[in-house]
Amino acid sequence: MSLLDAAREVREAAYAPYSNFKVGAAVRGKSGAIYRGCNVENVAYPEGTCAEAGAIAAMVAAGETELVEVAVIAGSPSPVPPCGGCRQKLAEFGRGETPVLLATTGGATMATTIGELLPGRFDAGHMAGAGS
Repeated sequence: MSLLDAAREVREAAYAPYSNFKVGAAVRGKSGAIYRGCNVENVAYPEGTCAEAGAIAAMVAAGETELVEVAVIAGSPSPVPPCGGCRQKLAEFGRGETPVLLATTGGATMATTIGELLPGRFDAGHMAGAGS
């Protein structure tokens, strides 16, 4: 199964009764395993969870901490990029050159990278000497 197919499949499990905007995400860990996540809404906004965050949580729960590829799909007119918080989450576990494929259920795609989605990202190097 391709990463995009995994994202497409998990999108169907999204819990989106308020927006009806289902999103599916899949990340490939360094081991090659695929981890999937879907958005989960809550009537008390903003207490929901993004699809990308769910896929990352599944990867970490399985014992991996590095992702090497990302796919996100939504039923939208054009490919939907991750929100700002998810861009930072992807940057935490991936590299700048990590490929990200954004897609729509209608077949449109946009290829990018974590670095292009989050230039000038905050990373652990900024914490060097913290407390000095």
